[in-house]
Amino acid sequence: MDRPAWAPEGVDASRASPARMYDALLGGSHNFEVDRSAAEAAKRLVPDLPRLALSNRAFLRRAVRYLSDQGIRQFLDIGSGIPTAGNVHEAAHAIDPRIRVLYVDIDPVAVTHSRTILDGNEHADAIRADLRKPDELLAAAADTGLIDFTRPVGLLLVAVLHLLQDEEQPAEKVAALRESVSPGSYAAISHLTSALRPDDAARLGDHSANRSRVGIRFRDRPAIEAMFTGWELVEPGVVELPQWRPESERDLHESPGRSLGLAGVGYR
Repeated sequence: MDRPAWAPEGVDASRASPARMYDALLGGSHNFEVDRSAAEAAKRLVPDLPRLALSNRAFLRRAVRYLSDQGIRQFLDIGSGIPTAGNVHEAAHAIDPRIRVLYVDIDPVAVTHSRTILDGNEHADAIRADLRKPDELLAAAADTGLIDFTRPVGLLLVAVLHLLQDEEQPAEKVAALRESVSPGSYAAISHLTSALRPDDAARLGDHSANRSRVGIRFRDRPAIEAMFTGWELVEPGVVELPQWRPESERDLHESPGRSLGLAGVGYR
């Protein structure tokens, strides 16, 4: 398989990536044929899957605007994926161009493309790090000089924690991050859920394990709410993706009671 010019050397273009599949569902162009094929197969199982991707992206933008309005001036976006239209630094810089944004992902394609589009932007950067190793991730973030952990930070954990298996203890990883940020910080979390559509969740979970070899864990509501332990939940709490502070009808990509994702924002 030919490697596209924008893809870094050494990337396995024969293996689907969750970040690139998500990019494909959003209509992006930084994905491989194997990612598009896996995304199309998932859409055949659950035809409204692209609406879930749009709903998740809309939550991210609303959360960034909300945290910016609360005075947050630095964001650590963990599991950032491929930057597409309306990404974090665009949403934040529309409010204050001095806001600092650090994208973090384990996928080298996501990191390389982020650095390309951020070239020359002194207030935003991207690094490769692993959420499963929070101490190393935080150290790498501090080394960039963009994130000052003595000041409040906006942690963005959007559509990433469901990539961790139960034995990898995702709630404990969130707790480790919480203990490392200063009071006044926030965490925005979205997570795929089996709460509302268990049959569709099971089909997509099996598909992800077979096609991308990365098992996506659709968790129930109590497991997702447990990730906010130690945080003070912002109203309206942990809710379906489109129900978290929608700003207009354009945010309502999914019908009530039909979302495959839950989301919330917590305050330390």
